[in-house]
Amino acid sequence: MSDRKIRGYTVAQTPNPPLVAAFIGGVVSLISSDGSLVHGVARAVFIVGLAIWAYGELTEGVNGFRRALGAAGLAIVLVSLVSSFS
Repeated sequence: MSDRKIRGYTVAQTPNPPLVAAFIGGVVSLISSDGSLVHGVARAVFIVGLAIWAYGELTEGVNGFRRALGAAGLAIVLVSLVSSFS
């Protein structure tokens, strides 16, 4: 990964593949018509990509902030899934 560091602290890095997939799935689901197959698949890609990324950050995050981001991502996934099934 290409990290950007200032005085030894990482301030930016290239996103990993699950996060890129989640972003693309989220954008496609926003621009596709609700209820279509494309929308459903894009939404699934968003949820799965975000869940994989969030779990990785929560369990292997390099600091507390990254682990908190992972916990927040998993919370978003859980809220989204609960609202989908209710």
